[in-house]
Amino acid sequence: MKLYSITQDSKFKEYIEIDFQIEHREALLEDWLENNPDDIVENGQLLIIGRQVTTNLGSFIDLLAIDRQGDVVVVELKRTRTPRETVAQALEYASFVEKLGYEQLEDILRAYTGDESINLVQYHREYFALTSDEAIVFNHDQRIVIVGQTITPEIRQTSAFLRNKGIRVTCLEFTFFKSNEGQRLLSTDIVIGKEPAAIKKISTGSLPIITKDEFIESLDQFGKPVFERLLEFAEQNTYPIHWGTKGFSLNVDIHGTHVAVCFGYPPNAVFRQSLYTALIGRGGLLSKVDVSEDIVTDLGNDAQATGLFQPAGREFKCLIDRDFSSDDIENLLAWMKKSISIVEEYGLKGQ
Repeated sequence: MKLYSITQDSKFKEYIEIDFQIEHREALLEDWLENNPDDIVENGQLLIIGRQVTTNLGSFIDLLAIDRQGDVVVVELKRTRTPRETVAQALEYASFVEKLGYEQLEDILRAYTGDESINLVQYHREYFALTSDEAIVFNHDQRIVIVGQTITPEIRQTSAFLRNKGIRVTCLEFTFFKSNEGQRLLSTDIVIGKEPAAIKKISTGSLPIITKDEFIESLDQFGKPVFERLLEFAEQNTYPIHWGTKGFSLNVDIHGTHVAVCFGYPPNAVFRQSLYTALIGRGGLLSKVDVSEDIVTDLGNDAQATGLFQPAGREFKCLIDRDFSSDDIENLLAWMKKSISIVEEYGLKGQ
């Protein structure tokens, strides 16, 4: 395929196709795919949950994702392997992820995002903006995506055969162009996929951790006064703040063990600009503190009674999309102080 730009005098000026590997590391293609997950498969966006995910055989999956239906997607770059090795590797990865349970998928996402509090169900629902009547079963099926500058006839033929047998394989071929002025263009084409058609703990590469200054800078006019006051409160009382790739958790230190009280997210997060409680999920009150479910239920009711929180799965969220008055902010802090006092009063389980 040839690609041209059109000059002001209506002349064609050709972009020159070049070998991607001449000017780029393979990791850069992973970066591009990771940051453009809506353009990988033929029928919609993907939620990336891991990068360089370690399998039970010691190999590494380039990118691991989940689609709207909850199916797990293996994204494999072709690199310099032979066609036979490429397809075999992709099938090996699919056989590995088939055995992953919900908790393991959630662990991968938590390691990837650096957010120990993330609930996969809620995160997936928010990411895909699912309606209340859309039910999801995670990892009911698996998908394979093979990406390469050249998808050879052998890979195409084998992938088409696998699709005919019910294994969902997509092959994405890309072409890299560069103009004499240095402008770069990337063209992609789905060459296969348009037609109908208990594991040990897993490690994954992670996104960079945000800093406090970066977080504050990302807030809008509604979020800045709320979060500045909240973080000031935490610093004044030496409550630990754990920073993730988007937001943070506010914690209580009980003899060296940190118990999360709430989680904060900026406008560009999947959860939007909000505060979430940490009552039920791992790392929060019910999982770490020696309290009854009735006490945790009461805290949830108290959160709703402020008029600022609303149910969000098993937790409660405070969406910060308007001006919060001084009284609103103090009510938030009052609820957090009560949660903190319960953590400190009842202590850790088993102690």
